[in-house]
Amino acid sequence: MPIVVQKYGGSSVADVSKLQKVAEKVVASRRAGNDVVVVVSAMGKTTDELLALAHQVDESPPRRELDMLVSTGERVSMALLSMAIQKHGVDAISFTGSQSGIITNDRHFDARIIEVRPHRVEDELARGKVVIIAGFQGMSYKREITTLGRGGSDTTALAMAAALGAEHAEIYSDVDGVYSADPRKVADAQHLPELTYDEMQAMAEAGAKVLHAQAVEAARQARIRIHARSTFDQGTRRETVVSENAAEGPGAVVGLPSLALVRLPDCEPSAVLGFLRESSVRPRAFIAQGRSASFELGTGTVPDWSGIRDTLTTRFQAEIDEGLGSATFVGRAAGHKSEAMLQVLDELGIVPRHTRVEALSAGVVVDGDRLDEVVGGLHARLVG
Repeated sequence: MPIVVQKYGGSSVADVSKLQKVAEKVVASRRAGNDVVVVVSAMGKTTDELLALAHQVDESPPRRELDMLVSTGERVSMALLSMAIQKHGVDAISFTGSQSGIITNDRHFDARIIEVRPHRVEDELARGKVVIIAGFQGMSYKREITTLGRGGSDTTALAMAAALGAEHAEIYSDVDGVYSADPRKVADAQHLPELTYDEMQAMAEAGAKVLHAQAVEAARQARIRIHARSTFDQGTRRETVVSENAAEGPGAVVGLPSLALVRLPDCEPSAVLGFLRESSVRPRAFIAQGRSASFELGTGTVPDWSGIRDTLTTRFQAEIDEGLGSATFVGRAAGHKSEAMLQVLDELGIVPRHTRVEALSAGVVVDGDRLDEVVGGLHARLVG
């Protein structure tokens, strides 16, 4: 039978009633003749709540202990969904990341998958069971529990799909695919029916939350089509398909809040990069000129930002501007849009802190309290 890999985000399993609707979708797919593997995120805001508890104990909590803590959220979801599916008379079994064969490097809270050994998953599929996997987590080669960073359940799903030889994966959330801007903030955001892997990865790296950048890379390497859909489709059946080839679309504007701009006037750039790598911190737009360097950093995904910031300022004498945001246009015409981007900012009376232009994206860094305004203005001019 064909293997179908489905991933359901936190909003899709936020409470018992929603989780039961997910169970119905999974059962329908199984009864349609598919072998079904389901990857689930933690329910609703569980991960945020667990992180908040950790920060009440320690402003800069140890990452190993964070992994032990936050990995429990997905385990709750997987067990409850397995129960709900079995209630429909369909055999199911739940696995943690380690039980399902997700092997990672030894970095905590931002681990990378190095191998997938899906033997137990394959055995249970052969027995006719639906397999539910806790997303966002794995086990390092040191046999430590690790987590894959925000959006890591996407990575779990795509890596497992590749290991099982699935042709496509279905990523379910509370929106029916990818839009040209966040539809909750930009009223005229356009639905994008198809995107290339490159475009989707550029959007993810710019801050789009529909798919995780590492997940898109896993799909690209295995040539797995991604179908981004709404869990609670009301009959529209709209989706975004991410694949190798896609028609050119209008582009998209992505906003990323909680950004810091870090400048190091006198440093050894290799030492700075080494510290960031050891701390599992991924800088954006790192630029080094002689003994000076600068980079952007999304602090919202760094759980121990307070400690990282202290080290940057004391050890490397960094100058850090916080409370910023970035607005990025992503599309195949990005190089031709930069002038228009700066015109929009000029009309808004905003001087960007930083501007960058790349092959598929062009972005500006602005004060965080103007970010939504900038995203809306850029979308109206460049996409709408």
